[in-house]
Amino acid sequence: MARYTGPTDRINRRFGIALFGPSKALERRPYPPGQHGARGGRRKQSDYSIALAEKQKLRLQYGIMEKQFRRYFQEAQRRRGVTGDVMVQLLETRLDNVVYRLGLGNTRRAARQFVGHGHILVNGRRVDIPSYQCKPGDAIAVRESNRSQQLAMRMVDLTQARPVMDWLTFDKDKLHGTVDRLPEPDEVDTQVNVQLVVELYSK
Repeated sequence: MARYTGPTDRINRRFGIALFGPSKALERRPYPPGQHGARGGRRKQSDYSIALAEKQKLRLQYGIMEKQFRRYFQEAQRRRGVTGDVMVQLLETRLDNVVYRLGLGNTRRAARQFVGHGHILVNGRRVDIPSYQCKPGDAIAVRESNRSQQLAMRMVDLTQARPVMDWLTFDKDKLHGTVDRLPEPDEVDTQVNVQLVVELYSK
């Protein structure tokens, strides 16, 4: 299962946003990494480099490698609707992201690990594939084993200040959630200009 395992704080500082969750390093040093980072003065970026950076931000945010990310774009092109909006919907309805949005992971990486270790049930069946595509009506629950329940309750305590998205419902006592519908474009703040990503891949 391919995933990004490189440095996170360095990437957060490079793009100036916390792509992997809260970053103390970004708060302490809010400038790019490297010996010239604090001084700034980098040369002007081309349109291509700006679009490439937007693509990298979106890809890293969801923890996806290049080949898989391109497949999401191709699938979004095939579907009816605005390609950028459809692609974000596909990324948002990945099982690991849904688990993260429900508060069962304080970061997407933690949610991915939670899914990969087999702690999640989808419609009553154990699913350990983080890229599993959730659909409206899917029921997401934590396995009834003591280990799974304890880990889930610990994560819920960590993320209790983070509200659950409007397109999901979650019962914290039963550790049971539901995908009510697909997310609307204005409900998802990716901090990325998705249109530039679409234009980059469309060339």
